[in-house]
Amino acid sequence: MNISQIFKKTPRPSSKSPEGRGLDVKGVDVSFAGLVALENVDLHVERGELVGLIGPNGAGKSTMVNVITGHYVPDKGTVFLSGQEVTGQSPDWICRQGLGRTFQNARLFPLLSVEENIEAAALLSSRGQNRTSIRKFVHEQLEVHNLAGKAHLSARALPAGDQRRLALARALATRPSFLLLDEPAAGLNEVETEEMRLSIASIRDNLGCGILVIEHNMSFIMRLCDRIQVLNSGRTICVGTPKKVQTNPAVIEAYLGSSTEVDNSGVLESDA
Repeated sequence: MNISQIFKKTPRPSSKSPEGRGLDVKGVDVSFAGLVALENVDLHVERGELVGLIGPNGAGKSTMVNVITGHYVPDKGTVFLSGQEVTGQSPDWICRQGLGRTFQNARLFPLLSVEENIEAAALLSSRGQNRTSIRKFVHEQLEVHNLAGKAHLSARALPAGDQRRLALARALATRPSFLLLDEPAAGLNEVETEEMRLSIASIRDNLGCGILVIEHNMSFIMRLCDRIQVLNSGRTICVGTPKKVQTNPAVIEAYLGSSTEVDNSGVLESDA
């Protein structure tokens, strides 16, 4: 069983989506006690597109995530989801409009079982569905994410790789149009990281979700994303393909430091 067998398959768009179908951030400013966290930042994710958001610590990535998901209300600017303004709405309301997310530290329900974690998310978007159909959907999610054999374990008993898979399964259980993934490769070994990369690409290809990925693992994000946006000191300094970002002098200096070099595979490396 694969992801496209659980959800109604939405083909990846071959061209730009019609107006109003994307995740759009327009002209966002955020300050804390006079300190600028974001200044006039735009961001756009099409359905069926994988976009990376990177930048050094303090660049404004977490603030941007909190604005998009409704945890922060910007001082200026707007956020649209599929043409509907969601600026400053509650996180659960935004989720119900089609934005799923994972967290840097997973944030699972630790005392609930693996199955119960997914079911809790599925119930959020279960409008009109009976309990039998919901449980069938949950069991399918367990299968496709290789968690069926651990369904009755508590979430806190899982190793890091399984916790990341569970977090992704839980986000997908809300049946989102867009996914926001906060450091999905954090704490994973090399094999698990590659499995996660393939899973995310499969979600994009099979479901047509627009996906925004925040990640520090440069090899992971450069190989995964169609387009990358780089923040530094609350401002966008570069938007483009992985190749364009890797060779941009401002990115090399501001994000990766003067010791950065490009390895033989074209992936940025840094001693910093």
